[in-house]
Amino acid sequence: MTEEVTYKPYDAPTGGWGSVKSLVKHSTGQHAVGTVPDLLRHHNKLGGYACTSCAWAKPAKPHAAEFCENGAKATFWDLTSKRTTPEFFARHTVTELLGWSDYDLENEGRLTHPMRYDSPSDTYVPVEWAEAFADIGSRLKGFDPETVVFYASGRASLETSYMYALLARMYGNNNLPDSSNMCHETTSVALPQSIGTPVGTVLLEDFEHTDCILSFGQNVGTNAPRMLHPLQQARKRDAEIIVFNPLRERGWEEFVNPQHAGEMLTNSGTQIATQYHQVRTGGDIAAMVGMAKALFTLDDQAKAAGTDRVLDVDFIAQHTHGFASFETYVRAQSWDNLEREAGLARAAMERAADAYARSKAVIAIYGMGLTQHRLGVDNVQMLVNLMLMRGNIGRQGAGMCPVRGHSNVQGQRTVGISEKTELVPLDKLAAQFGFSPPRKDGMNTVDACEGVLDGTVKAFISLGGNFVRAIPDTERMEAAWRDLDLSVQIATKLNRSHLVTAQTTYILPCLVRTEIDAQASGPQIVTVEDSTTCIHASRGVATPASEHLLSEPAIVAGIAKATLAPNPKVPWDDWVGDYGLVRDAIAQTYPDDFHDFNARLDTPGGFPRPIGARERKWETETGKANFLLPKALHATFDDGSQPEVLRLMTIRSNDQFNTTIYGYDDRLRGIHGSRMIVMMNAEDMARLGVKADDVVRLETVGDDEMVRSLAGLRVIEFDVPRGCIAAYYPETNPLIPLYQHAEESKTPAAKSVPVRVRLA
Repeated sequence: MTEEVTYKPYDAPTGGWGSVKSLVKHSTGQHAVGTVPDLLRHHNKLGGYACTSCAWAKPAKPHAAEFCENGAKATFWDLTSKRTTPEFFARHTVTELLGWSDYDLENEGRLTHPMRYDSPSDTYVPVEWAEAFADIGSRLKGFDPETVVFYASGRASLETSYMYALLARMYGNNNLPDSSNMCHETTSVALPQSIGTPVGTVLLEDFEHTDCILSFGQNVGTNAPRMLHPLQQARKRDAEIIVFNPLRERGWEEFVNPQHAGEMLTNSGTQIATQYHQVRTGGDIAAMVGMAKALFTLDDQAKAAGTDRVLDVDFIAQHTHGFASFETYVRAQSWDNLEREAGLARAAMERAADAYARSKAVIAIYGMGLTQHRLGVDNVQMLVNLMLMRGNIGRQGAGMCPVRGHSNVQGQRTVGISEKTELVPLDKLAAQFGFSPPRKDGMNTVDACEGVLDGTVKAFISLGGNFVRAIPDTERMEAAWRDLDLSVQIATKLNRSHLVTAQTTYILPCLVRTEIDAQASGPQIVTVEDSTTCIHASRGVATPASEHLLSEPAIVAGIAKATLAPNPKVPWDDWVGDYGLVRDAIAQTYPDDFHDFNARLDTPGGFPRPIGARERKWETETGKANFLLPKALHATFDDGSQPEVLRLMTIRSNDQFNTTIYGYDDRLRGIHGSRMIVMMNAEDMARLGVKADDVVRLETVGDDEMVRSLAGLRVIEFDVPRGCIAAYYPETNPLIPLYQHAEESKTPAAKSVPVRVRLA
């Protein structure tokens, strides 16, 4: 990492030659040039492997190169020729490695051997798999099951996730937090109350029939670049694309398709957003209420003129509940308040409403810009309200589209990774496997963190991920983590969570999805679920990084056999030998979703799970889709009463996937050389006495007595709304109090952290 920060606004399109150059840079940097042909032939294609990056849908008729820049980076990162061997660990103490950056740690390459932390030497030493499993099992047997956490990141397959959830429940708890808790748990709480499903309602084919797309809090260029293809096609049909986002992201502005020769020759692409509204972070509720208020006015005018109604009154009468209260609420809001809270002019909200009113079929896209706020649930439900006003759920070309991050984060929930017992068919599991599942709700991510802090959590098993780095309140959590009795980290590369050691710590290295997984019955197939609920098969094509690696199912089975009493109804060894048997078990537990599972593996485009709201079957307490009122017009912990308090939104760079840092170039924002920066509005800089290139410290404004600050951040003058600043995740996680989370869902409120800026 260099200390010099350069910033020059990026005015080139997303995609195009910038993506091609990035692909070349990262393939050579990881010594993974040989993986490029496999990307072209096999990536996200029938008979090939599912990308380990984002969870965007995979088309039935794929492009020649069905991958994006970020997916390519993830694959190069996985299939690098670099290795982190026992010799590496012998040369470096854990104390030394704690001083390394996230990038430098993972850039050492793939882990090759199971390792155990040796406290006297402060190093990791190799251990045999059988010895590791035996010791882990022996230790787990000694804990009260309530004190053990089984965490899952979002990359594990459906087969692994099902086995892992069963392991936890047979062990005796529902402590199954996952990465959903940190991002889209808000969706899983909000949508069931509104429309009766915890997931989105659109399929990829709906993008072919939509004439308007609303997007809130989603950066398509960085987080789901393959979505740019259907967005581009929608624009070529003259569909409106209306974007609400605090930062102007290049992905929403212009896209050059790298697979289109004419576009590449001219470097001239497609304008994506037809309207771009830089809403104040946390002000989305006000913006949506403003649109709804404008829609009521347009409907009043239509009634007076005797023309077609703007509201879908038939849909509202037949399919919804609570409309009268919603109408009263919206009409009562003043434009002054809406403008102040949204940070937008009335005319901007009216212009968005006018385009929405003219459209026949509308898709609502959203990301963590809605979910990671104190009133994140209200954010999502207000967007549903807007869609219900015109009947835009449950018909072709329309619906809700939450954009997930991890490649199977939605799927692992589908097969049982959940701390909420109401979401899991416990009676079926009991009958199927002959045991008594625990009936008490388990810990989510925030609960697990609180348990680590207060000492009630004794052991932590992590199926992938970089938990310690991903969670809020980093400094407090790292200090408490060292008091854990046991930490087991199933991983592919070294990260900081492995270096913040417990009393006993293991690193168990596993295969990646792109590698051939050879078991007793031959090369195995795994499956994943995309953001649109479609299930896809994935077959590895690359030679494993080390002969000492095990598959994730094999590691889960190894821990289970060493920990649990034998159960003839749970054939762990048979499952490892043939993942098709795991799929048979999944189909027995979840017949509606997974009937004929093995027979449907190679359905082009994947096979969709049935979602009632797609057919206007509302599985809610009222039996209808519900208009629900927001608790406030802003979603944040900042009430706006202190002018010097700014709202920090944590963001990801173009060279990043969650906590994995591929480099120090945020090309699409024009920032290079460092991740220790803070983006500020010019007016805020002037009134606070801060200049570009100043080095500042951020201090959290909280309700407890804890001091949370982060120094060494260099100021960049950036196009960000007044009263808001932006900085990178996970570097700014120490500023997020654990208690600052979304009401109801407990998703960390990382998109509007109240902070003060201090000169260093």
